[in-house]
Amino acid sequence: MGLLSSRAYARLPTEQPNVRTRDIDLKNSLDIVRLIIDEDRRVPLAVLRVAKPLARGVDALARSLSAGGSVLLLGAGTSGRMAVLEAAECPPTFNTTARQVRAVIAGGPSSVFRAKEGAEDDPMLGRRAASSARRIDVVIGVAASGVTPFVRAALREAKRRGARTILVTSNNRRDGRSADIVIAPEVGPEVVTGSTRLKAGTAAKLVLNALTTGAMIRIGKVYDHWMVDLRPSSRKLRLRAERIVSDLGRVKGARARALLRESGGSAKIAVLMARRDISSRDASRELARAGGVLRRALEES
Repeated sequence: MGLLSSRAYARLPTEQPNVRTRDIDLKNSLDIVRLIIDEDRRVPLAVLRVAKPLARGVDALARSLSAGGSVLLLGAGTSGRMAVLEAAECPPTFNTTARQVRAVIAGGPSSVFRAKEGAEDDPMLGRRAASSARRIDVVIGVAASGVTPFVRAALREAKRRGARTILVTSNNRRDGRSADIVIAPEVGPEVVTGSTRLKAGTAAKLVLNALTTGAMIRIGKVYDHWMVDLRPSSRKLRLRAERIVSDLGRVKGARARALLRESGGSAKIAVLMARRDISSRDASRELARAGGVLRRALEES
């Protein structure tokens, strides 16, 4: 599929005018802010209405990661920046590797900081971005319009290679053949016509949050509501790890800190050490036997 004609592009849901924000340029700052926030509050409800395909996406990611696969997020412009942000936040939160969850933005890393809008029109870049996709991987394309050539070409290439594909878009008119799973919250026209960094960008962030967090929960990187597989690479994260070990291990702060040191910074292992009164080596073995799932390790024997 080539580039859309001007007429076809104008018919996209993301290009429609918003009747609620007519004459917004005549309003004062307070009314402008109220209008923007009023529009934004519609986004979570739109995302909730696509909970079923979102849940299928969570299952696809969980199956892939459990099988040793990886998740590749792709996008251009704002959508690409949402993809990069999501991938960047997974390692400290869930201790994923650079291979497990990664992102490619059209135009390369510098496009995160400076727009290279023309890069989104190059399907060859999209095919190249997805050229390493494997059958056990999941490739997520993020495109507010649903028709971005970079993203569409990447998804086609990923499909050709046997990977599972997901399209995150604000164009609910896209046909189901674009990807195996299409997640298309209907957010409605933007406050400023066509400015998809607004509601469409917020929707993409919510969808990606649910996809990655849901998958990480399913594969055992969360116990109760705690991020027990966090990587304590900063003072904030070290303090959070201490609270986790203290709460789940039922020990005081000083003991939690000592256990974390002995465990090499692993909250999961430290919790097992505290609850079972065992060494770091024995806790590591128990956790491995439980497939890395802390709840399973605590419930066994």
